[in-house]
Amino acid sequence: MLRPLSKLKVEEIATSNPAMARCLRLARLAATSDVPVVLLGETGTGKTLLAHAIHNSSARAECAFVAFNASAMSDTLIESQLFGHERGAFTGAQSTVKGKFELASRGTLFLDEIADMSPLAQVKILRVLEYGEFERLGSEQMLTCDVRIICATNSSLLERVRQGNFREDLYHRLNGLTLLIPPLRDRAEELPALIAAELKASAMSEGKKITAIHPAAMEKLLAYAWPGNLRELNHTVRTMTLFCDGKVILPEHVVFPPDLQASGPQEAAAPTLAPNENGSTTHNDGLSLSRALARHVSSVYNQNGRNQRRTARILGISRATLARHLRKMDQK
Repeated sequence: MLRPLSKLKVEEIATSNPAMARCLRLARLAATSDVPVVLLGETGTGKTLLAHAIHNSSARAECAFVAFNASAMSDTLIESQLFGHERGAFTGAQSTVKGKFELASRGTLFLDEIADMSPLAQVKILRVLEYGEFERLGSEQMLTCDVRIICATNSSLLERVRQGNFREDLYHRLNGLTLLIPPLRDRAEELPALIAAELKASAMSEGKKITAIHPAAMEKLLAYAWPGNLRELNHTVRTMTLFCDGKVILPEHVVFPPDLQASGPQEAAAPTLAPNENGSTTHNDGLSLSRALARHVSSVYNQNGRNQRRTARILGISRATLARHLRKMDQK
């Protein structure tokens, strides 16, 4: 059975990308202490997953991991959510409720989209971080807390400070260690493995016996820019799993969101593929599309005991096409 992502540890996350490898090295280091961590990355890059992994690899792993997103809440609701409230503290408060800081006691509090928190929420959080104490709404009793803080943002906190939108003193309190998670378009060499892992999980969840991805379908997946990063990749793989009624993922099973396929100035300004001197397309990190595709075919070939007949049948291609892909892998 596949391990739940919420139970994943940092050391269990594999990567072949140098930037991601550096991020994971720092994450392993962060897990050994209570230093505050800021996870910086585009939407969908896996910030919540990495926050879980750091918690699971830390000495606080046996205690709670509590996530909180305050980007679209009123100040009153934020205060109630973070610190809790007593019965009768405001209209509708029918009972005493613990806040996120209290629920995360001795564990980890994950503050998502921290850059978008209101000025009042920033002041309240700063006080807790400085003094380790807070009050529930409607109470005069001071409570203490022992929590580890991990934050996530898709915009630079330092830039927000410079713009006057984020408190500098809170920035210094939170910024013990910043981990930059690279976007998926800069991790092209990882795409085949990430797609294969997600396909395995999706097929198991849907009760389907999908054994392979046709090279033409994989080429389509590798050529896509993935603006939604891992979140979009996971959604796309789940969708093509539903569409597939056989054992092999075909090109027609691969469907991307229409609004993200439309060409425009932004897409043209930052292509995932660019022509090289020979006219072939190459990923931004230098991995050619044809080489990435050959790597996928070679992986299926090795998984099937290097049996060409069986591999060609599983992939739905001729043995001549299989041999052509394998020759590309030999031309290192």
